[in-house]
Amino acid sequence: MKIISQLTIFSLVLSCILADISAQKEAESLITWMKSLNSPMIPSWNVTNNNNTSPCNWIGIKCDKVGSVVEIKLPNSGLDGTLNRMEESVFSSPLEGLSRVRSEEGKILTQPFLDICKNLLPVVDKFGGAFSVVKSDVGGNISRLESKYQSNPSEYRFLYSLVQKEVEAKTEKASSSCTCGLLWLTRSMDYTVKLFSNLQEHQDWSMQRACTDSYKKTLKNWHGWVATSSFNLAIKLAPDRKKFMETISPNGTRDIGPDIEKFCAGFSSVLAENHKFLASVGMDNLEG
Repeated sequence: MKIISQLTIFSLVLSCILADISAQKEAESLITWMKSLNSPMIPSWNVTNNNNTSPCNWIGIKCDKVGSVVEIKLPNSGLDGTLNRMEESVFSSPLEGLSRVRSEEGKILTQPFLDICKNLLPVVDKFGGAFSVVKSDVGGNISRLESKYQSNPSEYRFLYSLVQKEVEAKTEKASSSCTCGLLWLTRSMDYTVKLFSNLQEHQDWSMQRACTDSYKKTLKNWHGWVATSSFNLAIKLAPDRKKFMETISPNGTRDIGPDIEKFCAGFSSVLAENHKFLASVGMDNLEG
């Protein structure tokens, strides 16, 4: 990586690096990178300024029409350091989320859990049609749970409080319940984690084989004939494995195997706890 030393003009095109990161994550990534340099912080580079998390109004930042960072120009800033901290993988945000998904007492927190699921959506998009069977369900269930949480953040701070309220009211089995939303979101995440585990553990498998094996061991257990048939059709649209791995790797070159292993191990334990709780209220075996 090229060293930045006492620059007079600093201009980098970042669209490839930041294309899959939200405005807030772009801002956080830029700040993390700036803090890693042997240079003073730029005052306008602050996510708390006017409650605006977008970096598009920061000094030296240029954005495209949709508000994504495409260029940095910082003349005479005396920056000294490397670009390593900018090379985030698609798992950087989910891994960060895992570090704060539990309270001090070890309970799973609602918003951090949902944030992890949301931060996986850009990765899901790269699977194309192979993930079409569950993609809409994932987004819909996240929205359902988040809407309930936002109605009373203090009351629903802990993830399972969303379910406990419904169990008390005997509404947990309603198709529109948060309980069902959490159940199917957890199952979709099971599929996602198993898929990435397969890609990491079986380097010789095609994408179609990895997807099919993951489906058989997770969602197929709960899907009916129609959903299973839809998946069998969608799997034919799975992307080429090599191209997919290049797409999700920083600059298409860095090995993200360690990130995949760390994420799958960490998130699997969270999902297992979800299943244990749902089983305790008689919901884990509900079929679709």
